[in-house]
This record gives sequence, C-alpha cells and structure tokens, in this order.
Amino acid sequence: MIRIQLFLFALILGFLTGPRVMQAIQKTEDNNNVTTPRTTEVLASVGANVRPVTTKDPYEKLELSAKSVYVWDIQTHRKLYGLNEQDRLPLASITKIMTALVASEKLSSDAHILVTDSDLTEEGDNGLYGQETWKLGDLLKFTLITSSNDGATAIARSVGKYLSTEATMEETKKIFTDQMNEKARVMDLTRTHFFNASGLDRGTNESGAYGSARDVSMLLEYVFKKYPNLLTPTVNASLNITSEDNIIHRAVNTNEGVAHITGIIGSKTGYTDLAGGNLVVILDVGPNHPVVITVLGSTKEGRFTDVHKLIEATIKKITADTTDSKE
Repeated sequence: MIRIQLFLFALILGFLTGPRVMQAIQKTEDNNNVTTPRTTEVLASVGANVRPVTTKDPYEKLELSAKSVYVWDIQTHRKLYGLNEQDRLPLASITKIMTALVASEKLSSDAHILVTDSDLTEEGDNGLYGQETWKLGDLLKFTLITSSNDGATAIARSVGKYLSTEATMEETKKIFTDQMNEKARVMDLTRTHFFNASGLDRGTNESGAYGSARDVSMLLEYVFKKYPNLLTPTVNASLNITSEDNIIHRAVNTNEGVAHITGIIGSKTGYTDLAGGNLVVILDVGPNHPVVITVLGSTKEGRFTDVHKLIEATIKKITADTTDSKE
C-alpha cells in the first residue's frame, strides 16, 4: 500500500513540475544558440574598414628649384625618379666631366701640359700661371675640383695639338670638341652636344654645351665604371696639388657641401647665366649601392639644397624597397 502511495505521489509531482523543467531546459538551449554574425560576415565587416598598406613615394612631395632632375640607380640599373629628365638644357661646367674623360682616353696621365698665356684669357681665374707645366693627371684634378676654365682650355688645346700637330690654336680646340661630341655619340647621349671644353656660355643666348639630366647621369655612370680615379679628387673639400714647376696650388671644391655628403664618390658643379645652378653627384647609399643624382636649371644655392633633398628621398626609397623585398 505504501509503495502504491509513493508511486502516485511521484507521478503527480512529475506532472506538475515537468512543464517548468522542460521550459527551463528549452530556455537554456535557446540562450546557448543565440544567433551571432557569421564568421564570414565579421571578416567582411572588418575588411571593409581596413585600407591597403601602401608605401609613400618619398619623391612625391619634394619642393625643388631645379627644372630637370634624374636619379639613376647604378646597382639595379633603374630610374628612381625623373623630372623633365629628357629636356635639353645648358650644362655649364658639368661639361668638364666629358673634357676629363676624352683627355684621359687620348693622353697618358703623365703627359705634360703647358699652360699658355692665351689659355688664361678664359673667364674665371683659379690661380694658374702662364708657361706653367703640369702633368695631365694633376691638371685634371685641379680643373675638376675648382672648375677651372683655364685648365679645361689648356687641356683641350694640348690634346687637340697631339691629335693634329699642324693645327692652329683655334683648330686644336675644335678638334678636341669634335672628339667630345663623337664620344657622346658613341655613348648614345642623344640630347648632348658640346661647343667648347669648359661649358662657358658663348653669348647671351648660346651655351657652351647642352644636355639632359638623364644623359649626364649616364655619363657619370660610364666614368664611374671605366675611369673611377677621375672622380676621386672631387670628394675633397680642398686639395693641395703641385705643378711640374713645383708650384703648390690650393684647389677648393666648388661643391661647397661635398664634406657633408655621406658616401660621396664624386661630383661636379656648373653655373652660368644661361644654365643657372647645376650639380651632379654620385654616392654610395650602401652597402655597395652607387646612385647618380643630377640637377639642372636650379639656382646657385638651390642646386645644393635640391641634391640634399633628393639624397634623403633616395635613401628612403631604397630602404623601403629593400624592406618590401624581404617581406
């Protein structure tokens, strides 16, 4: 009897509490199954708010005074930056790079060059003396560092005379200039032409030489690879050079910022009324990563500022490219 009573009590209790228990269980399951955004929807939402990471072009915001610019990476053989790089502009004393190149190919560095009084009539005076004898190699150092027009004229006349012993003084200069233009042709410097060995303006409307920023950069690359010693003296802020007459000349670099350019390999300035301020430098942004930067048609002071800005941008560009290639 007692067992029957217990069974009935349990049956009634289950009947009364069962629905509540089931509701509680159902509620718990519902809570556990609350719908949330699907994984793909979440990723899509996040992705919609994420912007692609892009490397900012370090050259983009540069404010330069130059009319024409070219930055050439010798190691990777590629253009890093260009601004009107094919425009044909006056070269001024950047011309003397070709003068030094042609002279080096025609005469030995030990060949004697006599500076005549007529050579000293060129504009500008860097302290050379009439009837003073130099070794070609030493006179080239002096001429490139100081941008000596007298030195360039003496070199052109002497080499021209070597090539044609019967030529007059004026003819020897033209013979040399013809050799400069022939070298430009062979090197495929199609925007370049020389009228004299110094780059001095021939008048109020005609420069002594014309070329493009790209051509100048290619010329520097050629000299760097073929005749690197030609550029070496130009890394000095100043240098004492002795002529064969035992006269010591203090050569002061026309590139006034050369001492502050880390990794400098060589440089050449140029300035005339027609050209404005020109400057080309070759430097190692490291390790063993030579780059040429050419600035044409700037101002006398602006050329140095322009090159400084371009060096900073170039280092950033190459650093960013190197980092991207490793990722």
